[in-house]
Amino acid sequence: MNMILLFHIIVAVASLFYTAYVFFYPSQSRLNSSYVLAGLTLVSGVALVVISPAHMTQTCISGVVYIAAMLVGILAIRHKLITSISKLQ
Repeated sequence: MNMILLFHIIVAVASLFYTAYVFFYPSQSRLNSSYVLAGLTLVSGVALVVISPAHMTQTCISGVVYIAAMLVGILAIRHKLITSISKLQ
């Protein structure tokens, strides 16, 4: 469980920082990497809840905050990419 928790924390923090980086330097491949990091965070979070259901309420609240932050970042990046593509045409 400790290894999953460590993996989960590292991937979650890395995904937040990477998504912030991608906001300033957007590309489709970087956006896809943000999706992968967010997915890995969700999968490891679900595994932690299954392993230790006693902390489910706190985990779910943290997960909702994480998803909200990632959603805002990913939508902003998508908007920037769409805007830059439409300017090229």
